[in-house]
Formats: sequence, structure tokens, C-alpha cells
Amino acid sequence: MRHLLSQLFQVSQREFRTSHRNSIFRLLAIAATATGTGVYCANNCDEDTKTRISLSVPSQLREPFSSAWQTMQDFYGVGHLSMLSSGHIPLNFARVASAPNLSKEATGEIGDSGKCGCGCLGKDSLANAAAMVAPAVVNLSLIQGFYGVKIGKSASGTIIDSDGTILTCAHAIMDGSRSVHKGKIDVTLQDGRTFEGTVVNADFHSDIAVVKISSKTPLPTAKLGSSNKLRPGDWVLSVGCPHSLQNTVTAGIISCIDRKSSDLGLGGMRREYLQTDCPINSGNSGGPIVNLNGEVVGVNVMKVAAADGLGFAVPIDSVSKIIEHFKKNGRVVRPWLGLKMLDLNDKILAQLKERDANFPNVTKGVLVPMVTPGSPADCAGFRPGDVVIEFGGEPVGSIKEIIDRMGDDVGKPFNVVLKRGNSELVTLTVVPEEANPDM
Repeated sequence: MRHLLSQLFQVSQREFRTSHRNSIFRLLAIAATATGTGVYCANNCDEDTKTRISLSVPSQLREPFSSAWQTMQDFYGVGHLSMLSSGHIPLNFARVASAPNLSKEATGEIGDSGKCGCGCLGKDSLANAAAMVAPAVVNLSLIQGFYGVKIGKSASGTIIDSDGTILTCAHAIMDGSRSVHKGKIDVTLQDGRTFEGTVVNADFHSDIAVVKISSKTPLPTAKLGSSNKLRPGDWVLSVGCPHSLQNTVTAGIISCIDRKSSDLGLGGMRREYLQTDCPINSGNSGGPIVNLNGEVVGVNVMKVAAADGLGFAVPIDSVSKIIEHFKKNGRVVRPWLGLKMLDLNDKILAQLKERDANFPNVTKGVLVPMVTPGSPADCAGFRPGDVVIEFGGEPVGSIKEIIDRMGDDVGKPFNVVLKRGNSELVTLTVVPEEANPDM
């Protein structure tokens, strides 16, 4: 009990946010279980109302509980504490700032009591999300040789279309020669059905592949969500077949929404990943990362072997574009300029201007720290230190905007407006080439 009170006091020393409030709720609930104390919690999401907790405390514990809560009241004015003669402590929390704009879609059912409002996590939220996607998650095993011997390589995948289209990772369907597996792939569904699948497309740069199976009976499918709505701290599930243990579900949060490949020491062209702390292991590769709506928001592709809780997934928005490329071109076409680029924000701009008085006077743009010799950008006249402010006739403020504007338009000229030292305004024309897939 003293340990719980100590934790309450520690929570009281931090900035009082919603997550800390929930921590207090949990601690009080545990204390109630341990001591026979009764806890009643009534939440109301109306901004003009309060959240009220009634806590029944045994006489021998009233003084320490009062002391812990009084400390928080003195430090932050977060609530009012009064001890009733019955031994109940009513805890009142007034909302002192507007709540974040939580999507109504992030609701989950709580048992028989209907929907949980304000994006809260209900007791059935994770289970409901898992139930929605799990039937569509499959186990993939490579088959090689005339006798159909399994190589032993196992991965996960997700059926995303009733025609039998399965989304997985490219490294899962590589054979011993590090090329696309030419043979059949054994596909096992959660309900026990097995099929022979074939590789339709694979992009090793993004580590995304598509496998196809045929079925005369209906196939379960998973719904694709959107990864651009994710925030660090959002709850997600990882579903797959770690170590061939099919129908495995683990839970965690989004740790980072835009972990760059350069942060992970990966060479080649720029890539971005979702970082999660969901426990994933060998065999999870290719399986989905799922939000609380049961929608696929990412595809697991790797983890840090020497660490726990460091897993990485390709965002589903990027995967959707890759699938579009597969359908349109049969491969992913990536325009290449030969520029190393850096997004600018107010803090970086202030620092650069402080270091160099001649730095271009811009409020937003994309900095070019390096130009590859002989590249399209080099031929067009780009120089290190340039700041791109327009690309293709439209203002730009991020690398993503430049990439999106190029699309798959290889060989198409783009007009670029940039600023150089002393705010010299320059207009160039650059013609992207198709990137070497081995880069």
C-alpha cells in the first residue's frame, strides 16, 4: 500500500495531463482492490462538466490518501479534496484547457454499454479490433522442389481483396538467390484452409510484395485505413504468425510516425516508417499493424534485433501508392533528381540564419545540402545551399510535397524556383530520371 501511495505522490510531481490522470485512476483502483476500498468513476466528455470519482477509504488510510491528493492540489490546483464523515473522498477534475480534437472514428464498444465516446479505450476495444482483422491475416511458407518441400521460411500477410490479393513484405518471398521466389507459396488462413499462392509483384526497395490465391469460397478481407491520421501514442495491434505461431495478437502504441531510413542506418533512397513498440518477432514480417477501428495502417517489415519494443512498419498510405504503381506499371517507378534534401521549419531557419548572415530570407522551403555529381539536378544547375521554394509551379515546404508532385513522371521537365545566398532568386528546369532500383 505504501508503494502505491508513493506512486501517487510521484505522479503528482509531474505535469498533470490526461495520461497522468488515468494513471491515478489505475493506482486508486489497485489500492481499492488491495484494501477493500470502493471506487466509483463517472466520466462525462462534455467540456462544461467535470469528471467525478468517489473513493471510499478505510479510516487507517484516510490521512495518507488525503496527504497525497493535497500535494497535487497545492502544486497544480487540479482538484478539490474533502473528506466526508462516511470516509468518502470525492475527487473533482475540471477541464482547464480544450481537449484535443479526437476523431469520432476512434471509438470502441465497451461490453454491453454501447460506444465509448471521446476516443477513449474501452475494455473491448483491442479485442474488437483484433476480431475484425484476424480472419484476413494469413501464414505464408515458401514451397520449393518437385515434392513441395517447405523451405522453412515463414511470414505473415493480409488478404486485402476478395479476389485473393494478399499484402506482405518482399523479403518474405525471396529464395536463396535473393530474388523473387518462383515457386508456390503455402498460404494458411486462420480458419485452417490452405491455398497455393504465387507472387504477383514485389518491390524490394520498400519491402512490399503482393501474393495471389484463388478460392471458390468467400475469403475474409481486411480494410485499409490511413496512416497520416496516426499520432505518437495511438494504440495499435500487430497481428501475425511469429515463429509460425498463427493467430498471434500483440498490442502497443505508435512510437514515431515518420522514422526515416537514415535514422536506422539504411542506405539508398529516402524511406519513412512507422515505429511501434508492439512485440514482434521472426514471422511477423508482412503482417498488419492495425488501429482500434480494425483497419490496416501499416505492414511490419523489421525490428531491432538487440532491443525490445523497436519495430518498424511501412505506412499504409505509402503501400497504397505502391499498389497503384503495380497496377499501372507492373513495378514502382521512382523519379530521381540526385538531391539530398532537408525540410525547414522556424527553428532550423533561425539557426541557419544565425550561423550565416547571407542565408536566403525564406519562411519555408526545402534546403539542398548536397547535389550528386552528374545527376539530373547537377545538370539543371542546382548547388549545395539552395532553398527550393517552388516546384512544378506550386509553393513547396516539404520533401514529401516535391515527391508527390513528381509522382511517376520520369522524363517530364519541372520548373523549380529557389533562393540562394543573399536571397538571389533563381529559376531552373530539371528532368527527373528513373531511380536505379539497386540504389
